[in-house]
Amino acid sequence: MIFLYILTLVAVLISFLINAKKTKKAVIMGVKKLWKITPAFIAIIIVVSIVLYLVPKEMIVHYLGGSNTYFGMILALIIGTITVLPGPIVYPLCGILLEQGVSYGVIAAFSVSLMLVGVLSFPVESAYFGKKFAVLRNLTSLFIAVVVALVFAFLNGRLS
Repeated sequence: MIFLYILTLVAVLISFLINAKKTKKAVIMGVKKLWKITPAFIAIIIVVSIVLYLVPKEMIVHYLGGSNTYFGMILALIIGTITVLPGPIVYPLCGILLEQGVSYGVIAAFSVSLMLVGVLSFPVESAYFGKKFAVLRNLTSLFIAVVVALVFAFLNGRLS
């Protein structure tokens, strides 16, 4: 992680040397966007923390991280497809689930389906792009989520 911080800092410095005005404008824009999502980020982290406090670790591991990886992945796919969360909130949530004992395959199923499949946004998407396109895109995205989850589970040794 430190490597990414250093790489980002070097990239910003190079950008600043090339065009200080544009870099300053971009950094200000990024800070504003970060500030804008901070309340939602904090709210989601609070809700997740409360849920993780109220739901015993054993229950989370039983349903999402137990010996039945397929069941955990299917449940994670379902939860991911009906949940709407921004990326900056999803990744820390996945880290928390990983610490709770949830496998990489299940986390991949959850995060990829959450980011790609849009059941709740389907009405808006079909209104703009047409029903056929929206269905095809969501089914393709679900297929991708399943494949990614299976690959992660296999590479992690959870599938044989």
